Amino acid sequence: MTANTPPELNLAGVVACHWQDVPARSIHPGFTTRLLWTSDNGRKALLFEIAPGAVYPELDIHAPGAEEIFVISGTFCDGHHSYPAGSFIHNPAGSAHIPQSSEGCVLFVFFPEG
Repeated sequence: MTANTPPELNLAGVVACHWQDVPARSIHPGFTTRLLWTSDNGRKALLFEIAPGAVYPELDIHAPGAEEIFVISGTFCDGHHSYPAGSFIHNPAGSAHIPQSSEGCVLFVFFPEG
């Protein structure tokens, strides 16, 4: 490859979507999820939308693995701490919280172990 030759791209296996094109699925009143990507071994990336004032009705326990959250908009509360837009939260395996939002929020959630 010379300085003027662009690198050869390899896009095998690339998956892309626009989140609004993915059907929303209600998991509880005030909570919807959109499955953006999943792998054969159970890893998955989702978008969660929490309506203003919604509180998840039970403890959300992370098993078998961790949960990673990026707050896209609004403020997410885990039942103890509130995280504004732009926050990243790593919940290790075995941790638990009660998802909620007083103003509503949109979250990108990744489950690296399924």
